[in-house]
Amino acid sequence: MHNLNPNEPSGPIENRWEKHLFDLSLIAPQNRKKYNIIVIGTGLAGASLCATLGEAGYNVKSFCYNDSPRRAHSIAAQGGINASKNYQNDGDSTWRLFYDTIKGGDFRARESNVYRLAQLSCNIIDQAVSQGVPFAREYSGYLANRSFGGTQVSRTFYARGQTGQQLLLGAYSAMSKEITSGRVIHQSRSEMLELIIVNDRARGIVVRDLVSGEISAHIADCVVMCTGGYSNAYYLSTNAKGCNTSATWRAYKKGAYFANPSFTQIHPTCVPPTGDNQSKLTLMSESLRNDGRIWAPKNIEDCDKDPNNINEEDRDYFLERMYPAFANLVPRDIASRALKGICDEGRGIGSKVNNQRLGVYLDFSSVIEKIGIEKVKEKYGNLFDMYESITGENPYQVPMKIYPAPHYTMGGLWVDYNLMTTINGLFATGEANFSDHGANRLGASALMQGLADGYFIAPKTVANYLAKSQFEEISNIHPEVVASLESVKARIGKLMNAPKPKHSPDYFHQKLGRILWSTCGMSREKEELKSAMKDISELESEFWQSIKVTGSESDFNQTLEKAGRVADFIELGYLMCRDASEREESCGAHARLEYLAESGDAKRDDENYSYVAAWECQEGLPVLHKEQLHFEFIKPSGGYFVVAKIDGKHFEMAGIDANKEINPNALLNERPDVQFTRWLTTEVGVSPIPMSPFYTPENRYLANNYIRFAYCKDDETLKESIDRLQKSFITH
Repeated sequence: MHNLNPNEPSGPIENRWEKHLFDLSLIAPQNRKKYNIIVIGTGLAGASLCATLGEAGYNVKSFCYNDSPRRAHSIAAQGGINASKNYQNDGDSTWRLFYDTIKGGDFRARESNVYRLAQLSCNIIDQAVSQGVPFAREYSGYLANRSFGGTQVSRTFYARGQTGQQLLLGAYSAMSKEITSGRVIHQSRSEMLELIIVNDRARGIVVRDLVSGEISAHIADCVVMCTGGYSNAYYLSTNAKGCNTSATWRAYKKGAYFANPSFTQIHPTCVPPTGDNQSKLTLMSESLRNDGRIWAPKNIEDCDKDPNNINEEDRDYFLERMYPAFANLVPRDIASRALKGICDEGRGIGSKVNNQRLGVYLDFSSVIEKIGIEKVKEKYGNLFDMYESITGENPYQVPMKIYPAPHYTMGGLWVDYNLMTTINGLFATGEANFSDHGANRLGASALMQGLADGYFIAPKTVANYLAKSQFEEISNIHPEVVASLESVKARIGKLMNAPKPKHSPDYFHQKLGRILWSTCGMSREKEELKSAMKDISELESEFWQSIKVTGSESDFNQTLEKAGRVADFIELGYLMCRDASEREESCGAHARLEYLAESGDAKRDDENYSYVAAWECQEGLPVLHKEQLHFEFIKPSGGYFVVAKIDGKHFEMAGIDANKEINPNALLNERPDVQFTRWLTTEVGVSPIPMSPFYTPENRYLANNYIRFAYCKDDETLKESIDRLQKSFITH
């Protein structure tokens, strides 16, 4: 058993990373060429790490299963990347990004790691700009940024729906320079199938050449996993089809703990599924929710109608109705559950899948009418073009169709502050580790973590490990290397020679996906999770009995590739359900139905479940270890705001006529909620936030009698506010 020591530095949080850097051991430039490092995966984390290590002078071996590093899944990220530059002087800061991330993750992340991520975010933008990444710019030439996913500050930098692609090309170009120099040796079309451990240290990997079928061992002084997430366990997800968990799962089977596997994020703005034969879902950027209005027909009989023929009064803008504070920009998990609920009621739209319509509308007609079609094209043109090419529908004329889909995984290999797993010499970066996000990820923060790990963190912590270690020479005839090679060959042989071969890998993958989606997706429930674990165990037995792999293991064989990955997904699926059943609370993207408020908000149990769940692989059932989370700087609390409804009595008290008809184009200061806010501020000494400024003019009536109070304040401030409100209303 490994002692779960996160190795967090102590002292003021703003100085921890700087102090830690000073305490890390260094390797002189002339000595770096003595060390060999293996990097698996070439997404943002992997490519940036290879580039940085190569530039520093280390010998790097890089592996990916694609035909080129530039085909990594990172290229599909559209929306943007966060950084606390505060260009628009709207109050952003390192502290606020840290605060938003901790709160957004529902207090299930380490403070030290998150603060470091917020600190390094600005460095990432500088690095990308120096590489020529074409971020959007204002007319004056300054970098442009915007809010994302309900955030109240503009901190998301973007490149016209191609942010991930452009950032990856920047990292890949830097990596290519090092490949040319010879300091990075890259091997494409190679899949890691085993981790080699010698004397309790990670010393290499076994890979299969996906073209020739050749199995080979590669030795190094340490290994870094940059292999992404595992949302393809659900079969249908927004991830590239090849994304898998096999590399991290091999590490788990060799002793690396797997943390928070049930923390999976469901993204609300995806193109809906269209049939049983579909193998991939397409993500539409969350930035679309800034201007698009989400609705469904009020009447089931209207679901077949052309949306343009459905009258306004027959449309249910359900997010605006259910969550007036954030409306269409509610957090991803809440939006996704609301969308699913509408479809479960029978009010979904689009094609029927398993006799159910799985879609709602994302409508841009209001914003087109307001600012014109050309301005909308400037903001979203390429996204609209992509949608039209996929669906054959013009979103300028017909509302988009969206539905939730598995997207990002906050779980992954457990790592300490140095990004080292529970195996010495094995590091995990980006989405491959259990992340800096907690139980839910802020929109546009995925790219931020991958690049922070690759450019600025792992190069320093890997060097520290190498400097403090001594390594024996290992050859391919070492017993552990030979055993690892034989283990891979035996597993492949088992896949190729099932007793009763009958079903394809996709057959089993689809069955697993349906189990996970219905029981460990947007909502979970104890008994259903128990049933799911039983079903997955039976599916695993059936898999090894009847998996049918055609072709040869000594050749290009995609069926064999898939079979190996599905076998790992099945085992992981069991662990996901096990983890979800153990956590008797709701937090972030983990929504246990037994622990949800009527509003759909999570009921956290900070006293009993404020920990990272780290699972150890053992014969029989996995064993749970807990890393307790301690919050020194941000105390666990509820959400950012509480929304209060102003009734007629309150308006009367403030001398406001809330019943008079208001022109939609009237000045904001004429609106009842704004007037009431002014009265509370001047007469009572408590300043809430009026809600109508957050709505377009034609929809401000929705917020006429709503205000919100920020309760992310210290206890003394909150108490003083309560006292003032009580005295005022008692007086009146």
